[in-house]
Amino acid sequence: MRFVRYGEAGHERPAVLDAEGQLRDLSGVVPDLAGPVMADLPRINPQSLPLVPGTPRIGPPVGQVGKLVCIGLNYSDHAAELGVEPPEDPVVFLKATSAINGPHDPVILPRGSQKGDWEVELGIVIGRRAKYVTEAQALRHVAGYTIVNDVSEREFQLERSGQWTKGKSCDTFAPMGPWLVTPDTAGDVQALDLSVDVNGERMQSGNSGRMIFSVARIVSYLSELMMLEPGDVIATGTPPGVGMGHTPQRFLKDGDEMVLRISGLGEQRSPVRAER
Repeated sequence: MRFVRYGEAGHERPAVLDAEGQLRDLSGVVPDLAGPVMADLPRINPQSLPLVPGTPRIGPPVGQVGKLVCIGLNYSDHAAELGVEPPEDPVVFLKATSAINGPHDPVILPRGSQKGDWEVELGIVIGRRAKYVTEAQALRHVAGYTIVNDVSEREFQLERSGQWTKGKSCDTFAPMGPWLVTPDTAGDVQALDLSVDVNGERMQSGNSGRMIFSVARIVSYLSELMMLEPGDVIATGTPPGVGMGHTPQRFLKDGDEMVLRISGLGEQRSPVRAER
């Protein structure tokens, strides 16, 4: 199934897509796609639900996200483009949940930004609490998958002292969605094509089969470090083609448009704006 949240930012309602791609309101079944609901997503015939009229805003497909955990340098070909050795252990960092944005909302470059960058990533949404789970058990704790754009400001991230958080957590820097796709619908998540186009030009492309650490390995590994709760989101790393990996380097500017796609998980279309 493909779940969606729609409506004004901060007041989204749950929905599901029917076979024709139409939104069906789910608010009579669950209050939101958040928290404990993620452990037992409703299995329901979309045709039995009311149609959502018009073309409302699509919000992030998960509400009240407790943690947004990211994995760095998780594609062998991305590590190669940056000239670094593939990590022996997953590189883990946190991105502020206040950065979460709708999949088609504007991405705002903060004041002083010169090196805004894109990163298409497969997002894991946790369904059931996970603590010390094995790789064999890990996927039982996954509610579904979505697209995450780990937008980065490289000067903030790499040229200022301290941790990557500075360049990762700016407001709007985590567009998420459009859909939450359940595992039975998503298929083999280690065989998904990922891409980014900027202003119609293909910048980034790859396949999740090139992950150094698989989805199951990531969930298991993180569960050894922290309790993973229903509704937590994990961004699993990005393939080659990020702006700082291009020669010459390419960075985002006011007026750009990013289009992100992952096979079976839909499309994001985010305009880029400079903060005024």
